[in-house]
Amino acid sequence: MVDGKPALGPLALLLGAGLLLAASAPAAAASAVSCGGAAMLGGAQLACSHVDAKAPAQFCTFSWALVTAANVSQVVEGSFLLLPKASNVQVYQGSGFTGQLSAPIILCQGSKART
Repeated sequence: MVDGKPALGPLALLLGAGLLLAASAPAAAASAVSCGGAAMLGGAQLACSHVDAKAPAQFCTFSWALVTAANVSQVVEGSFLLLPKASNVQVYQGSGFTGQLSAPIILCQGSKART
């Protein structure tokens, strides 16, 4: 007892911490877009496909950290609209790159037609 109140046991603290962590975990959802990119031999290319027939068109943005031929990092960014059933759409192509510092980061959001 602490100040006339029952003290929390180690098990109660552990359970409370576990619930807090579980509640703060990000939710995962299947993506309607699948993308792949590569940077080598002086060029960089990013291609994407719309992979969920039930999902609406997807408005996407990307950011990609690349390495130039001068061994300097450069971040390229852009946005694109991917329509349903689109396959292997080239969304970025650039030259003067020898590699990548990170995988491309792509964020998409469905956009239903307005009536």
